[in-house]
Amino acid sequence: MLAVERFSRRRFGGFVTAFAVGLVASFSPLIAQAGGPDAGLPTKIPDGTVLRIGDPETQRALELSGLIDQLPFKVEWANISGGPQTIEAFRANALDVGSVADIPPIHATWTGLKVKIIAAKFRKDPIAHPIYQLGIAPGVEVKPLADLRGKRIAFSPGQAQGALVLRILQAASLEKEDVDLIELPSKGDAYPVALAGKQVDVAPISGVLIKRYLRQYGADGAATIPHGLRDDPAHLYAPQAVLDDPAKAAALGEYVRYWALAARWVEEHPKEWIEGYYVATQGLNTEDGQYLVDADGQFDIPADWNDVIVRQQATIDLLAKELNKPAIKAEDLFDRRFEAIATNALNAS
Repeated sequence: MLAVERFSRRRFGGFVTAFAVGLVASFSPLIAQAGGPDAGLPTKIPDGTVLRIGDPETQRALELSGLIDQLPFKVEWANISGGPQTIEAFRANALDVGSVADIPPIHATWTGLKVKIIAAKFRKDPIAHPIYQLGIAPGVEVKPLADLRGKRIAFSPGQAQGALVLRILQAASLEKEDVDLIELPSKGDAYPVALAGKQVDVAPISGVLIKRYLRQYGADGAATIPHGLRDDPAHLYAPQAVLDDPAKAAALGEYVRYWALAARWVEEHPKEWIEGYYVATQGLNTEDGQYLVDADGQFDIPADWNDVIVRQQATIDLLAKELNKPAIKAEDLFDRRFEAIATNALNAS
């Protein structure tokens, strides 16, 4: 069918063109429109199609907004997020799509798991609205990034925090040998606990953990400092085997649409989001929820991934050098059939 699309655009003759266009139109439920941003992506979702999704925040946004009732496929929601959990679930064939930052797709590829990024979201003004700050242990002095020299820094190679640490060292003109990287997976409050217990001197911490760390240990001399770098990628990614399934690929295209609409609903309904997500499901109070909403700022979903891929390539090159990993092409990590789906959904509604 795709071959017929290409043939029809050559305009060899009126009869041939009309025949080809008619043939494409007759099969339009099965393929995207010729020349469209998602050309080649199946669009027919057979009855009974199920997606197993690990994206708890979007799940809650869809529930609160009522958009969940519009999904044209069945969903099995999994309370899974972050790189290690999603990769483990992918390998066990227990998950079709997950929500992560920029490092898990790279790490998965290095471990032999073929995955693709199908959606990309960022923050407007990411320097003013970073995800992470550097937590500083009580009694440790770090102000400019150059002060990191000789410090013990929490490091998680397969997670976004690990890549951020390497980028911070690069920005400070420091080598790995100039610091002591303490390998420690970032899970829950592991980093604030390690800081408070003086197991490490510095660790990247995020979200409400920043506020809680300062509240609990500020009187003892704990501090946080901004790192001054962009740290805002948020992606949906899926195993190649799932994307090779036409029914699931079509369903994923629709999920990306609703993922974008859910992001807009959250931004436009901060009070409902604070009470319905942070308070009702995360055990936070309204003040902490407002802190997180303010920290997020506004979201940005680009219609074009060229700059995204350039930034991803720079991250890959840095990680490959510092972690002694093989070079890979960032372009190969993105399924560009999905590239404009999210922005088209936002523009159409």
